[in-house]
Amino acid sequence: MGKESGNEMEQIQRSLEQFLDREVARYEKQESRNTERRNTAGEEYPEEEYSDEEYPEDGYLGEEYSEEKYPEDEYPDEDYSAEDYSGNEYPEDESHEEEYANRRYRRAPFPEEEYGDNPQERYVRHGKKEAKRKNAGPSFPDRTGPELGKPPKKQKPEKEKGGGMKGNKGASGKKKNSGGKKKSGFRKFLTLLIVLLAVLGGIWYVMVGHIYGKMRYGRVETLAGEPLKEQGVVNILLIGSDSRTAGDEGRSDAMILLSISDKTRTIHMTSLLRDMYVDIPGREGNRLNAAYSFGGPELLLETVKQNLGIDVNRYAVVNFQAFANLVDAVNGVDMELTNDEVQWVNAYLNEYNELRGMPIDTDYLDTSLSGTIHLNGPQALAYSRNRFIGTDFGRTERQRKVLAAVMKKLPAAAVTNPGGLIDGLFPNLTTNLTQAECMRLSLMAGKLLTYELVQESIPLEGTYSNASIRGMDVLQVDFDKNSAYLRAQLYGEKAQ
Repeated sequence: MGKESGNEMEQIQRSLEQFLDREVARYEKQESRNTERRNTAGEEYPEEEYSDEEYPEDGYLGEEYSEEKYPEDEYPDEDYSAEDYSGNEYPEDESHEEEYANRRYRRAPFPEEEYGDNPQERYVRHGKKEAKRKNAGPSFPDRTGPELGKPPKKQKPEKEKGGGMKGNKGASGKKKNSGGKKKSGFRKFLTLLIVLLAVLGGIWYVMVGHIYGKMRYGRVETLAGEPLKEQGVVNILLIGSDSRTAGDEGRSDAMILLSISDKTRTIHMTSLLRDMYVDIPGREGNRLNAAYSFGGPELLLETVKQNLGIDVNRYAVVNFQAFANLVDAVNGVDMELTNDEVQWVNAYLNEYNELRGMPIDTDYLDTSLSGTIHLNGPQALAYSRNRFIGTDFGRTERQRKVLAAVMKKLPAAAVTNPGGLIDGLFPNLTTNLTQAECMRLSLMAGKLLTYELVQESIPLEGTYSNASIRGMDVLQVDFDKNSAYLRAQLYGEKAQ
């Protein structure tokens, strides 16, 4: 995957994280506002607002007293009876009645034809009519006592069931319920998400365990305590054995160092040429692939570390059959072949068909073909094994091309053909990776899609020379330069 694709994936991931952060912040802000409204709902009518100083003893005159402030409910009928306003209560002096009328009813004249002559009766009936029309609020206390000239202190409105205020039905109640519903809905969503993730995690763990059970575990005692990742890099040595049957180690026909670097956000596939002349711990110098023949994966890993200065603690060995099955599981790969390469594919198929007990010409390619050709598993294996065109450098390049094409098609194959992938590859694979480490690597799959895939080989051009030692044609390598290059690529170290 190119750098541009990786940057696009990072940008999408950052945008998603920012969107989620904004949504959570907005939700928390809304919850805070709802809480403030609920806490202040009962303080809308503080008692200290109304003191005796604001309302003098001589009562209400002019605009200070109106039907809009004190509607019908505050003057119940029983507060003013006909006896309270009988003729015996007031002297015949009309000036007193006129003064009372001026003080009490200056702003609210009552038509006599509608309410009659009795002042109290006019007041009560008119108040009821106005209250019904205006749907007024809280009622007055008894105004017949000694506090007649003072207004009552406003009382807090009573709460009704459901959180609303009496006289303002459902206003704040709806807001409170709305906030509660949002909070409850968010909690339900989080709970559902956690349960779903737990279920998926359990299913994934079972699947990884099932796959791991098909592999062969090859424990290496000297490396059992070593970590999977060191300095932000996971190194796994992929060993292609020329073993024809399961359980037979054979010789290391191909060695590819697979490195996953979080520091440089890359996946490196580095072919290690088998003809490099190396120092083998406890042995005389020899070709690199001889270390595998002498001491298996353990000695090969030690040899790589001693000569290249790279800590490699994990390995995976696959035989011919695993390679061919892997290509078939992803429905083959498209490769660019010359006509000479087509001829050699057919030649290498002869041996493989004989091992399988198949007719000698099974899977032969048309000898007139060249260019882009679709290869199945056996054909891709034969193409990768050819060392007669381009020497060992050309052979390792073809191996990396096939593996890169397979890796691109693996995600789709895992969905469309999981059975073929699992049964074709893993029974023919041996590794010292533990089940927990395989689980950890599987969880990295999504992140690895954003990493750049880099293919290369060691030794680098200009850092080796051809030589003959003890009758062997080998490559004499400047390991210091190659080690510095690898550490710069994998660990981000600056070359000396």
